[in-house]
Amino acid sequence: MTDSPATPAPNKVTLYRNGSVYTAADPFASAMLVDGDTVAWVGSEQAATSIADSSMEVIDLHGALLAPGFVDSHVHLTETGIALDSLQLGEVRSARELLDAVAGFCGSAATAGDTVLGHGWDETQWPDSTLPSREELERAAGGRKVYLSRVDVHSALVSSSLAVSAGVDGIEGAGAGSQVTRAAHTAARLAARRLPAAAIRGYQQLALAEAAANGYVALAEMAAPHIGSVEDLQLAAAWNSGPDAVPEILPYWGELARSAEHARSTLDGLGVSVLGLGGDLNLDGSIGSRTAALRADYSDAPGERGSLYLSVAEAAAHLAACSLLGVQAGFHVIGDAGLDAALDALDQAAAEVGEQKVRAAGHRFEHVELADAAAISRLAKYAVTVSAQPGFDAAWGGGGSLYQQRLGSRSGGMNPFASFYAAGVPICFGSDSPVTPLRPWASVRACLQHHNPAEQISARAAFLGHTRAGWRAARYRNPMAGQLVPGAPASFAVWEVEELMVQVADGRVQSWSTDPRARTPLLPALDTGSEPVCLQTVRDGRELYSGGSLRG
Repeated sequence: MTDSPATPAPNKVTLYRNGSVYTAADPFASAMLVDGDTVAWVGSEQAATSIADSSMEVIDLHGALLAPGFVDSHVHLTETGIALDSLQLGEVRSARELLDAVAGFCGSAATAGDTVLGHGWDETQWPDSTLPSREELERAAGGRKVYLSRVDVHSALVSSSLAVSAGVDGIEGAGAGSQVTRAAHTAARLAARRLPAAAIRGYQQLALAEAAANGYVALAEMAAPHIGSVEDLQLAAAWNSGPDAVPEILPYWGELARSAEHARSTLDGLGVSVLGLGGDLNLDGSIGSRTAALRADYSDAPGERGSLYLSVAEAAAHLAACSLLGVQAGFHVIGDAGLDAALDALDQAAAEVGEQKVRAAGHRFEHVELADAAAISRLAKYAVTVSAQPGFDAAWGGGGSLYQQRLGSRSGGMNPFASFYAAGVPICFGSDSPVTPLRPWASVRACLQHHNPAEQISARAAFLGHTRAGWRAARYRNPMAGQLVPGAPASFAVWEVEELMVQVADGRVQSWSTDPRARTPLLPALDTGSEPVCLQTVRDGRELYSGGSLRG
């Protein structure tokens, strides 16, 4: 990250030219003028030549793409920083490899007394899915406490000493083995995350730097009591008013409200302004940990249907309370039975406070992975925004995948992006980092290459879902955010790309064209085998990241 002044210089004017500008104002634009924190002009190279003068900083794009900055609509800032700085377990393929990784990490990186933190193991990728025991983890760590989150962060492996200190035994979700889910996982995670403010801030800074280097200008922080403390939320929100040039934090707090008075008291007691009481307010769990609530049994675990963490009555009271206050509410909901409960709660809330108040509050549901046509229609009725994660499909969709293992033929209906769009359900996209990485173009590609061809969407729809839709889903104060037109915030990223293309009118993912007569702004071709490279990220005129080559 580069050093920046606390506020942009009032007279600073920068002209970007000789590239491709993604703007609805002009599909052929190759230049953009930034005045302070605002886009002042977009247009042609010829016009840029006529307006350039010595008072401006002129940046030659050398053919690069300048596009609206990405918005990640679902992240966990501190958890992302921890995952970036802790034991990486995504590549292990057995219990023995995992134990060896713990032992190696403790020998080289940890100090006595530290809790060993790790992330990313996925037993569905192992030939033998047997997990290590608590005692084996304890020995591998040399007696240190161990907390290793599964890739979905809905369960974890814990050592004997951490299990004791967290008091997990006897709590729902704790068995004799090392894996903990539900309430036992919450207890273990909170015990492992007893960190001083300086450490939390350091982890958040790591996550923000990672986001800025990948073209993100805003992150929706999904804080909740079962994830971290109110102090964690406060530290995250404080980045918005601090001197550092970082992506904007769009903060949410996932705490259940029993009434409008209770909701107001909760909001007032946070010590920081949030955009809603939602995000990871869990109505159910995850497919990977078999805690997402399903209508029928898991295919690989007869008799198991996951868990509902809230009753319909509790969810309805929360929605009604927030609707009365005009505050966004929402839930983490993944399974079809979980979605049924959320939709029934919407019906009850509407019966109590009126459908118009429910619609006007702009509620949002996170994930909504397993939804049929009837459920999607009900979401549209209440104007609920779906905040989805395309990386989930890329990681776990398709033949032989986690979804197919857990759900069988039902896996084809997961993450129905095209069906949401067709029904008029507002949709925005995020990573759920650290569950999937902060790689926005990979996420866009996942929309184009959805494992179910019927649910693939166009590059333009995917890009808008990762940019402008993220601001809209957060009910952002500036309606022009997420586009590069005169008067809009100067929040964008510059990308080195191999090839720029547009999709032709039939909207099929495979149908690409370089014909400018399509009159659609150009986007990177994402089938070249390499990702676009971020050269610069700017938010409100302030540089968050520079790859160093633009001014070289």
